[in-house]
Amino acid sequence: MELLGIDIGGSGIKGAIVNAATGELVTERLRLPSPPTFQPDEVVAVVADLVKQFNYSGPIGVGFPGVVMHGTVVAPPTALAFPNWVGVNLAERVSAAVGCPVTVGNDADVAAMAEMFFGAGRGETGVVMMFTLGTGIGSALFINGHIVPNTEMGRVYPRDSKKTIEQLASDRVREEQKLSWKEWGEKLNDYFKYIELLFYPDVIIIGGGVSKKHEKFFPHIKVRARLIPAAFRNEAGIVGAAMAALDQIAPQPWELPGAGHSEG
Repeated sequence: MELLGIDIGGSGIKGAIVNAATGELVTERLRLPSPPTFQPDEVVAVVADLVKQFNYSGPIGVGFPGVVMHGTVVAPPTALAFPNWVGVNLAERVSAAVGCPVTVGNDADVAAMAEMFFGAGRGETGVVMMFTLGTGIGSALFINGHIVPNTEMGRVYPRDSKKTIEQLASDRVREEQKLSWKEWGEKLNDYFKYIELLFYPDVIIIGGGVSKKHEKFFPHIKVRARLIPAAFRNEAGIVGAAMAALDQIAPQPWELPGAGHSEG
């Protein structure tokens, strides 16, 4: 089934129409800049503009960079520091703006669903974690193919630090501080070693646009888990969002607990 998937990020809002049953994009990806102040009304307006550009009418899936429960944002995107998102029912707001049924989930969770069922994690069992490196750091956790939603491990505070790991080691930080690949890889190495102490994952998948340059920083990450780049890279969030929308139409093997749905 061809559905529109939308990935809301701190720097850009991206979308494409996806064959949600196979993970294939059936249109080109479109990207609009995120509003610099990232206020709810502004973000909804950009999403509505994106939907209009596709001339699309039907179920829509959306990934959002914060904790989402039943379509409502219950914790804001900390990398962007906008607390006024708390309590916003994004599924209802977008649905009202575009006149279509909308499903909203955590952006890293939906991206990880795409990778687990159609991408780098396909066929993997045991404990699989995925991290999306971008404006912030998103995380997802699978145990034998079942997701534990809204893990948000980018919010972890390293020892003796007053900043979260995504404030210290996101891809945005790498660019802003002009870190070398080695310097950034060593920061990520400290982080993922701590993650291993908490979860002992079998596999760690690295996503986000920077994953296409994984050979530059992977050598500096020394972990026990098998470290692999995402297959969908920066399109995983779009594909996974469409998958979440399909699950609301008819339950799928990739059911995302906590995703919220609003009828248009």
